[in-house]
Amino acid sequence: MIHKVAAVIVPGVAPFELGVAYEVFGIDRRDTGGPSFDFTLCAPEPGPVMTKGGFPVVVEHGLEALDDADLVVAVAYGIDDGAAALPQAYLDALRAAHARGAWLFAICSGAFTLARAGLLDGRRCTTHWMYTERLAAEVPTADVDPDALYVEDGRVLTSAGTAAGIDAALHLVRTQVGADAARAVARRMVVPPQREGGQAQFVVDPLPREGESLAGLLAWMRQHLAEEHTVSRLARRAALSERTFARRFRQETGTTPAAWLARQRVARAQELLESTEAPVDEIARVVGFGSAPVLRHHFARQLGTSPVSYRRRFAAPVAS
Repeated sequence: MIHKVAAVIVPGVAPFELGVAYEVFGIDRRDTGGPSFDFTLCAPEPGPVMTKGGFPVVVEHGLEALDDADLVVAVAYGIDDGAAALPQAYLDALRAAHARGAWLFAICSGAFTLARAGLLDGRRCTTHWMYTERLAAEVPTADVDPDALYVEDGRVLTSAGTAAGIDAALHLVRTQVGADAARAVARRMVVPPQREGGQAQFVVDPLPREGESLAGLLAWMRQHLAEEHTVSRLARRAALSERTFARRFRQETGTTPAAWLARQRVARAQELLESTEAPVDEIARVVGFGSAPVLRHHFARQLGTSPVSYRRRFAAPVAS
């Protein structure tokens, strides 16, 4: 269980990513059914820390905040502005936190902080897509995923850029505190409660021309998950040739119709497992997988667990 959270910033810290750490872990959400963390903002040298945006953040606490933190957040910073000058005391504190079992969470370029502490050696990890090649070159033994929104390996969580930090943070809340807590935080932040880490970081054409977007079709597919959705049928509904439809679908979603549907069906199954007592066979049918074995296959592939284990861990308590 995560309770004490220490977010560490250095000169050149990215303001948005700092805001992500504070929004998820720094605000008491108990008034709307969410969690409350003991959040501390700290720096290797307390005092004014200049952000990448050119304004200072005044930090009162030093690295002693890491001594008993359950979670240490390495916030993104300008890696070309002093990345090689990270204080040794900071790197040592990260190693010590990891050695005693604390979670480490790097947002975007914060992954380079963990890399320089030697904590990504031999691990799966990610960072902003612009820097994945650089990270792979810096840590040759790391398995750097250039496409993932976030990657969890042991108690080390790394995320891609900007909004992917929100997804990773909510994933951590969901898995360590509970699904209800993550939903409460997401609801207050007005963001989706869950995007899977394996989704693509970016799509080829994120802003289709007016009249060409498949947004309406995607919404219809979500509402009809139990139906069979072949490429030919979807292409006809979109009034496109199959070839054009397949190309445009990948442009807008970053994946294929089959992979997108599988993710949507698993996400809906998660909701039903959390909020209902429906049998797994029935849930499999409702979300479009047809049978429990097929649902189990996709659950294991996407989430690394089974529907029964997921329900046991995340289902809301039954009202008496």
